[in-house]
Amino acid sequence: MTAVHPAPSPGHRALRVAVIGGGPGGLYAALLLKRLDPAREVTVYERDAPGETFGFGVVLSDETVGGIENADPDAFAALGEHLVRWDAIEVVHRGRTLSSGGHGFAALGRRTLLSVLHERCRGLGVVLRFRTQAPPAAELARDHDLVVAADGVHSATRAAHADVFRPALTTHRCRYIWLAADFAPDAFRFEIAETPYGILQLHAYPYAPDRSTAVVEAREEVWRAAGLDRLDERAAAERCAALFPATLRGRTLHGNRSRWTAFRTVVNERWTHGNIVLLGDAAHTAHFSIGSGTKLAVEDALALAARLREEPDLPAALAAYEAERKPVVRSTQRAAHASLTWFEELTDHVAQPPHRFAFNLLTRSRRVTHANLRLRDPAFVAATEREAGIPPGTPPMFTPFGLRGLELRNRVVVSPMDMYRSEHGVPGDFHLVHLGARTLGGAGLTMTEMVCVSEPGRITPGCAGLWNDEQEAAWRRIAAFVHRQSPTAALGLQLGHSGRKGSTRRMWEGIDEPLPEGNWPLVAASPLPYRPGVSQTPQQLTPAGMAAVREEFTAAARRGARAGFDLLELHCAHGYLLSGFLSPLTNRRTDGYGGPLAARLRYPLEVFDAVREVWPAERPMTVRISATDWAPGGTTGEDAVRIAAAFAEHGADAIDVSTGQVVADERPALGRSYQTPFADRIRNRLGIPVIAVGAVSSWDDVNSLLLAGRADLCALARPHLYDPHWTLHAAAEQEYQGPGAPWPEPYRAGSRRPPTGRTDAPKPRLSL
Repeated sequence: MTAVHPAPSPGHRALRVAVIGGGPGGLYAALLLKRLDPAREVTVYERDAPGETFGFGVVLSDETVGGIENADPDAFAALGEHLVRWDAIEVVHRGRTLSSGGHGFAALGRRTLLSVLHERCRGLGVVLRFRTQAPPAAELARDHDLVVAADGVHSATRAAHADVFRPALTTHRCRYIWLAADFAPDAFRFEIAETPYGILQLHAYPYAPDRSTAVVEAREEVWRAAGLDRLDERAAAERCAALFPATLRGRTLHGNRSRWTAFRTVVNERWTHGNIVLLGDAAHTAHFSIGSGTKLAVEDALALAARLREEPDLPAALAAYEAERKPVVRSTQRAAHASLTWFEELTDHVAQPPHRFAFNLLTRSRRVTHANLRLRDPAFVAATEREAGIPPGTPPMFTPFGLRGLELRNRVVVSPMDMYRSEHGVPGDFHLVHLGARTLGGAGLTMTEMVCVSEPGRITPGCAGLWNDEQEAAWRRIAAFVHRQSPTAALGLQLGHSGRKGSTRRMWEGIDEPLPEGNWPLVAASPLPYRPGVSQTPQQLTPAGMAAVREEFTAAARRGARAGFDLLELHCAHGYLLSGFLSPLTNRRTDGYGGPLAARLRYPLEVFDAVREVWPAERPMTVRISATDWAPGGTTGEDAVRIAAAFAEHGADAIDVSTGQVVADERPALGRSYQTPFADRIRNRLGIPVIAVGAVSSWDDVNSLLLAGRADLCALARPHLYDPHWTLHAAAEQEYQGPGAPWPEPYRAGSRRPPTGRTDAPKPRLSL
């Protein structure tokens, strides 16, 4: 690694700055750095000529345009002369074009943007060196105070110092090409082409009064099957133009050194190295389907320039820049990943009704939701709800849903949450209050924690059970309270066995830590400890042991039926016993229960069949699965579809789609609603009901997921810990009063949101 030395404090003398890369981000950084301190010596190195660039139009948000206006009014004024604005998105699918308004976009040509920035840089005294390969960043760092590496997605700077920046590069499954057309649509337009080879999609938007960008995208296998991999630029443009007649209407497409490529997501652990700093695509990328590449680079430049002005020295400024930008970029990248994944899995959605398909497309990144889309275009949302059969004035979450002989009053589920408050497996007053409060709080279905089928099958000494008469009587008391006090609420029983994750401390005493004393022996699919060197090594279940555990499940199910539970869920997730059979990371058996997925499914399906046989026929059964292990070599999303299909074939009424917690070294892609795409894939590929779970935190998220057809029910855990009456409060906040959210009679006086005090009062008039 080449040593890179910190620069002197900005206050010590004027900075000498080198910018590697003359794209919008690099140029805008140079412009701002020079404008804020004219004494700075700023040089931009760009290997291409001034007019050479890839792509065509650049989309900027109103927020980014406002930032440019505040930072440099002159640049804003110059750009403003060329901006094209529109607010509609059109979706063309199976012969129908649906439009949604109120979105707000601004765009201009990439060459125009670069020309404006060139002129502004020259006017401020920035030195622009075109057709010049920049020296290596480490070399520039020796005689410059600051080196800004804005050298793009294939950044040589990032590669040269990969040991410091620690980049992670992910190449995705679609191929795409940037093309242009000599006309301007009056909307951002998506058109879907279903061909004999598969699905291709067009993303088109105007960037000048008579010009538009057209991005054509397809899965790799579709791209190859259609022969697009064998065409030159001109032939590819002609072929693509013929695929999208509704948008192009016989007009031609043309390229600009255009070639098919696969999108690459760039993430760096660090953005700074001494006096070298990454900016724009060198530091991060976000899929073009949310139009954020140039936006993020411009915002990086704004933040970097501001921090250099605000902080006492260069190291502090660079640290503050990285700390400020990383959370924003991570959020954008999560949204971009959700969007690109949606388009990669487009086949799963094309059969949806037209308005639902369009709503699904518009909300794919989770940044546009049911609530803000209703503000932008209430008529479009109303039409989507009519198509879905939702009564006027009823939020999607408050529509009923049927499973076998059970009708749930709404789509909200209180997710199973371990409480660790049982004594010898017996639930007490705590469980009565905990579960009773949440059923009184409006949820359609309230689930117990994982109820263990045997004493050795507990996770902790505080786990609830259902293996003896005392436990059965305690659960009967709770179920009777729920049905008496909240007659339209349903109570679900989740049955499970801890497997190799048992004999541990309660969560707040040390999650997954073995008990300090009194440990009991564990069993699992294979003799593999959950945390090597920490956890107990389980014994591999023998055929006789498997038969005994299966009988424990059926005995517990019989007790649950007698206790009065409305629904039973078999826990086959999170690394517990049945989950341990499903995952190739935890099942290393060489008998008929290990190896290929069909064999790994064998024992969980045997348990399911045995439980289904004794569970009342009119009452539904669901299965919770981990749809991915978040670890190399583990269960994948495609495996999860096969697992869900197998349980559905055996009579499962719905699949509760969770993820992870199977191996200790997992690396989940956390974020808002991060697990819901797995539920979406299962629902729309198999046509079976699913329960979505995983950081679903707001009623707006629930409405969005349901109306988009990504889930049938939504399970929420932490929101119900924060607010046991979360569902009733969601109804009040949406001004809904109806059968989907009945207030208990003693609580009806509180069914309106109370005033918060003086701030709610009418304001006096203080001016004419």
